[in-house]
Amino acid sequence: MGFIYSQLFVRPAYPERSFAGETVIITGSNVGLGKEAARHVARLGVSKLILAVRNTIAGEDAKKEIESSLKCDPSVIEVWSLDLSSYDSVKAFAERASKLQRIDVLLENAGIATDKYSDAEGHERTITVNVISAFLLALLLLPKLKSTAKQFNTSPRLTIVSSEVHGWCKFAEWKEPTGKIFPALSNEKTANMGERYPVSKLLEVLAVKQIAPKLANSGVILNILNPGLCHSELGRDGPWFLTILKFFLARTTEVGSRTLVASAAAGTESHGKYMHDGLVAEGELSPFVRSKDGEEASQKVWKELSDILEKVSPGVTQNI
Repeated sequence: MGFIYSQLFVRPAYPERSFAGETVIITGSNVGLGKEAARHVARLGVSKLILAVRNTIAGEDAKKEIESSLKCDPSVIEVWSLDLSSYDSVKAFAERASKLQRIDVLLENAGIATDKYSDAEGHERTITVNVISAFLLALLLLPKLKSTAKQFNTSPRLTIVSSEVHGWCKFAEWKEPTGKIFPALSNEKTANMGERYPVSKLLEVLAVKQIAPKLANSGVILNILNPGLCHSELGRDGPWFLTILKFFLARTTEVGSRTLVASAAAGTESHGKYMHDGLVAEGELSPFVRSKDGEEASQKVWKELSDILEKVSPGVTQNI
């Protein structure tokens, strides 16, 4: 009932916090929640806004549309290529972004939802895109976020867009021995693609639980959020029941995007926390995440994920 009540009766606050003087990166920002979040950030006076997108043609269209709707200066928004299914693309993007004068917000919104198995970089594509590459990008840019905090006496935000569906899966794979969870998820013969998107969102939550304490004195705020069920391009390749749920319960794209902007603007009270309807709401985490089993799963997942990240980019976990 909490889900239905939130979808039908809770309206996240309209974003008002200024982003003047700041540099913001939003992944997956050519469509849906990412684009509407970018529109809000541009409206709120951001100095530099980078649309990090796989489809740069669509990204340029989004840039023009946002500029037209807000009459903002064309120099503010830039479109950069980022394909999360390719580690080389992630590393190239991070190298380019690290040369920026500052990064005040890295809003990781891009993701996929599909019930069809395919492979990317040796793992099932959803796991590669939503989990491995998302944290690869985060860790590669942490040095820049930290230096921004020191140089400009500010608190950069690293925000991961998750979902309440993290609690809608069994995630039986967590009981595998350490080192076997990700291989189990990427075994085409046994992969449970029906719960793959929820599992990817759960993995994000579990990883953040391990990373956030390590960033406590870094000046960087790490939070994770649930935007609710929204009308967006996410799920266009997903299961039929998602389409039905959207028809009856989904928020508009603009209203859903407010939750992204709320997390991107949040203060230290949000560090390491889960945000729901634009507010810190740890009680909205699934019972599994808050359980003893959840803590064990979190440690196992992070150990495996950090090992994978080290193989992709040696030394990257030291950036934490």
